[in-house]
Amino acid sequence: MGAERETVIDALDLTVDAHVHTGFAAGRDSVGVVVSAADRAGLTALTFADQVGPDTAWLSAYADAVRRAQLRTEMTLRVAAEVEVVQPDGWLAWPVDLSQIEAVSVAVSRLPLPSGLLLATREVRSMLAAGQLTAEQVAEALITATVRGLERASRYAPTQLARPLSLLAQVGLDDAVITPDMVDALAAACRESGTIVEVSEAWRCPSARISALLRAARVTLVPASDARYAAEVGHWQYLRRV
Repeated sequence: MGAERETVIDALDLTVDAHVHTGFAAGRDSVGVVVSAADRAGLTALTFADQVGPDTAWLSAYADAVRRAQLRTEMTLRVAAEVEVVQPDGWLAWPVDLSQIEAVSVAVSRLPLPSGLLLATREVRSMLAAGQLTAEQVAEALITATVRGLERASRYAPTQLARPLSLLAQVGLDDAVITPDMVDALAAACRESGTIVEVSEAWRCPSARISALLRAARVTLVPASDARYAAEVGHWQYLRRV
């Protein structure tokens, strides 16, 4: 595994941060403060990917703030949005207006089951404990929803995959439940949709094993702090340790 880990890290450009948050949504700081912190961290490119949904009404102001910040820095700034998969067929919780978005960061934080249920992590834990779901069923449903979400999102904008498979750890499962065939399916979906995969500092995912398998399958990996505070932007511990 040592050689695989080195290959994954060698493939990452740590002067790029592909996913940060601001005070528009889940973050705490303004766009300008985040950009200043990224400049101090020596970054060359930064992607803003705040969480959005059908009720989001601030996308125009958000994009304007990023564009104003671009005038004051030599970094490349990109306006993206984190959008949740909410149906087993991959449908996402789209905002009303996509015109301001340059990229979509696809997230799966709840588990869409084939029956149509959308389960929060605590519900998945309860069903696993009660024997109503198996680890294999959770893995299959997660991979299916992720693959279909990428396919749908890529019809509208360039895509990246946020905190890949992080739901597994949240429900108490090891990613060993993800088989090589499942990784192959995910990798194929990424290649076909042109999706880049975020290696998340904040969420510590994907694991070294999954990262190495994706890299071997010719999937592009990018560093992503998923920072909610400006001080966290472009600072890597997990990525250097993976």
